[in-house]
Amino acid sequence: MSLTDRHQVVVAADLTAFALIGSTLEVLLVRRGQPPFKGCWALPGGFLETGETIEECARRELREETGLELRHLAQLGTFSEPRRDPRGRVISIAFLALVRTASGTLGAGGDAHDARWFQLAGVPSRLAFDHAEILALARRRLAALLYADAAVLRLLPSAFTLGDAQALYELLSPATLDKRNFRSWIQKSSFIEATAKQRRGAHRPARLYRLRAPVAGE
Repeated sequence: MSLTDRHQVVVAADLTAFALIGSTLEVLLVRRGQPPFKGCWALPGGFLETGETIEECARRELREETGLELRHLAQLGTFSEPRRDPRGRVISIAFLALVRTASGTLGAGGDAHDARWFQLAGVPSRLAFDHAEILALARRRLAALLYADAAVLRLLPSAFTLGDAQALYELLSPATLDKRNFRSWIQKSSFIEATAKQRRGAHRPARLYRLRAPVAGE
């Protein structure tokens, strides 16, 4: 899409999609196949089309560029710095998505030549547009959500142990958590409920838990 009228304002959607792969938090990036920033890694996203909401735009762009289908998205923020896009005036609505599983093959398409999960420590130092700023805000938002609601638990499998939950919180928190205090807090919270199942392994069986309410879109 070209922006030829300097007075034209275009709206776009960009997505920060996170997944827990093994014990590592990773973010989904695409390699741009068109200018500007051709060849650079970027967040999935694109321009709003006539007749769709910004949420529909975000889902469509994610599907076209990566093959990933998501229904649950949360607005992260609005990015409107006048020079954020060299093509013209583009206002981006950024979204946060927490992906329960990153299994399967990503299929790059649309304006993307490649789509890949990146460990946060291995994200390229230079991202297209202001996407490094958007990603930084998404990481701060994840940390802020740790004790506010159950959102981050969507990164875990549908059934998980308290140890799984603590490992995830420690991954997103700057400090190691006291095991007894964490378990007491999360069991007393309204976030999770115990199931009748246990995980068996080399150690004694561990009770499996799940989110108390179904998560929209899963």
